[in-house]
Amino acid sequence: MIAFIIRFFILMMVFATFALNIFVFLLGQPQEETWRFLWESNEYSIPIVAVIAITATTTSFFISLWISISLKIKENQMTRIVKKVAEPDFAQKFKKANGSLKKALRETNELIETQRTSLQRLSNEKVETNDAIVQERLLAERQRLARELHDSVSQQLFAASMLLSALTEQRQDDLAQKQLKQVEKIVQQAQLEMRALLLHLRPVALHNKSLAEGLEDLIVELQEKVYFNIDYQIEEIGLSKAEEDHLFRIAQEALSNTLRHAKATEVELLLIARDQLAILRIQDNGLGFNLEGDKTTSYGLRNIAERAVEIGCTYKIVSVPDEGTIVEVKVPLKKEEQMND
Repeated sequence: MIAFIIRFFILMMVFATFALNIFVFLLGQPQEETWRFLWESNEYSIPIVAVIAITATTTSFFISLWISISLKIKENQMTRIVKKVAEPDFAQKFKKANGSLKKALRETNELIETQRTSLQRLSNEKVETNDAIVQERLLAERQRLARELHDSVSQQLFAASMLLSALTEQRQDDLAQKQLKQVEKIVQQAQLEMRALLLHLRPVALHNKSLAEGLEDLIVELQEKVYFNIDYQIEEIGLSKAEEDHLFRIAQEALSNTLRHAKATEVELLLIARDQLAILRIQDNGLGFNLEGDKTTSYGLRNIAERAVEIGCTYKIVSVPDEGTIVEVKVPLKKEEQMND
């Protein structure tokens, strides 16, 4: 709005200066005898100077409005273009621009692709380095998880056994039924805790398996042990070793959070390729949580975010209390010749 007003007054000054110069050129220096007709009323009772002022004002207003609208349209067009700079095949999709702008945007897109490739190469190198010390780290991880199993699941199972001992000394009345339900609930929660923690005992790398094969094995194993239904659609996708490893660990983390906190009855897992993107999505219909205030799953969500950033992909976590949670990761796919290189 301020720019429009400034532009309007500048145009007014330009028109006024132009009109004054015209009259000076035609009538000479301002003198009352020669310039009087400008402000005297004519047969239409409108002085010439008023007509000139109205014309200049109207013209300035519409020119300023036209310039403002044109600039806004161009700004919106450029905003849409800039948002697409990071997309794959940007140079083929984007054709409407002048030479210098098109060159600058193409160079920016190439820089982003170079940085993404560098991140993925570093992730590959990191995975290859980790393979050399995986046995030592795996042993330490198993020891840590053994302590967690002892402190969480073992204590819950102990409480369940104590309740069962008490039941054997009582009649099967309402109190006994209530305690039986408590035991069932505790045991089920203990089993879910156990399975969630055991997810972390799986290998850090997939070891001679593709991501699709690893996810299918994981889901088949879970379906035999959990109380809820797991629907899945998994496609074989050409990804690098680092991308497959990180996506597998992200899926583990999301499923672990579902087992521990969601109390879901249905879980859906997708691994599909669409529009030059590999998409991994895990969705449940559980309790959900407040992304801003709930910290119960913050550690797992932070791991998901860190792994997504390491392989140069985008991620989205959406959760609605009492509705469920969606974890989605999108990885740009390389062309076949890039994969060969």
